[in-house]
Amino acid sequence: MAFPTIQLVLVLLGCMLSTSLGATSLSGISLASTSIFDVMKYGAKGNGKTDDSPAFMKAWKAACQAPSSVRRSILLIPAKRTFLLRPISFNGPCKPSTIYVQVSGNIVGPTKKTDWIGSHIDTWLEFTRVNGLTVSGNGRIDGQGPIWWKNACIGSPTPGTSCHAPAALMFKRCNSLRLNGLTHVNSPRVHVTITACNNVIISNLRIIAPETSPNTDGINIASSTNVKIRDSIIGTGDDCVAISGGSSNIMISGIMCGPGHGISIGALGNGGTDVVENIEVRNCTMVKTLAGVRIKSWQGGSGYARKISFKGIKFDAVYNPIMIDQYYCPTQTNCRTSTSAVKISDVTFSGIVGTSKMDNVINISCSRSVACTNIVMDRVYMSSATPGRKVFGTCINAHGRATHVKPSFNCLKR
Repeated sequence: MAFPTIQLVLVLLGCMLSTSLGATSLSGISLASTSIFDVMKYGAKGNGKTDDSPAFMKAWKAACQAPSSVRRSILLIPAKRTFLLRPISFNGPCKPSTIYVQVSGNIVGPTKKTDWIGSHIDTWLEFTRVNGLTVSGNGRIDGQGPIWWKNACIGSPTPGTSCHAPAALMFKRCNSLRLNGLTHVNSPRVHVTITACNNVIISNLRIIAPETSPNTDGINIASSTNVKIRDSIIGTGDDCVAISGGSSNIMISGIMCGPGHGISIGALGNGGTDVVENIEVRNCTMVKTLAGVRIKSWQGGSGYARKISFKGIKFDAVYNPIMIDQYYCPTQTNCRTSTSAVKISDVTFSGIVGTSKMDNVINISCSRSVACTNIVMDRVYMSSATPGRKVFGTCINAHGRATHVKPSFNCLKR
């Protein structure tokens, strides 16, 4: 179903999406092969009170299953409207080779947890098996997190039941994915999750939640390859960016992080084998975060984390600025002890400057049975956020070299 406003929308989309598409620009889209599916035309009210999920589902099915003459479908979520959505899954595969979701309006989650009864509790908005997907715009996605943060359970579960709140936005098995320009606020749990995806570019996002909000990571990457995250502002109650097992060829740059828990790889090896490699974190700034850049793993795991670099990082009054922690146990109760561990190697920290709220500014705590190898510290200059206070670094079973490091860091074994 194509509409007369198509030329205007294509011009607007071209302006908004050009940064996320790189060389591929909407200016080259043929009108004959593109159709726009406006959710208002499928019954959405956009008043922030009516459940617009059925209308979104109808519009999605039409866009995803458009006739063969349509090469590109655009799902349009118009500006100056607020759309209330219950948990919803946008499933592929889709017939058009390219799907654009243009988020110009605002999307809000249910205001009552009881509205989730009968729905899959793990995710609020989910895209699955949609290749060639671009989600872009200057809209806002509000997960209504405060109703979940004190108690993630719905109703009155059996005592001892462990509940977890839903992630706000998940992409699963979506290859050639682009996510650009949106503002994400107050997710119940993780704001954006990338799982089993290949060829992903995430850029120019703003992700915001209170420092006290639990488990509200900005972006989580799991089992994904060839992912770029750049030029975004993230301040939440947990990791700004977290990279989990099965991920490789990840590049993170231009992130302003804080509050939150910094940029983390792991925790790896929680009862199994995890592999992570070819990770680069470059030109990022962390302000008053509870951690800076870190690799964390549980005792008892297996696998490896290798070919990892942290370059051009700036810290401002950060706790735990540089850390490898192979004794990860966040509750500090019933912590495992094991001789097996994830093997960490070929990790470089270079061009790092800043201040720390802790005296131990470099903490490389490797497994006593599986040493970290080829750990490189180069041009790392850390000082205390409290003028005149001395800082230091420590190692456990770490091998490598340190050059031009302050404070003096002589604990790496050759």
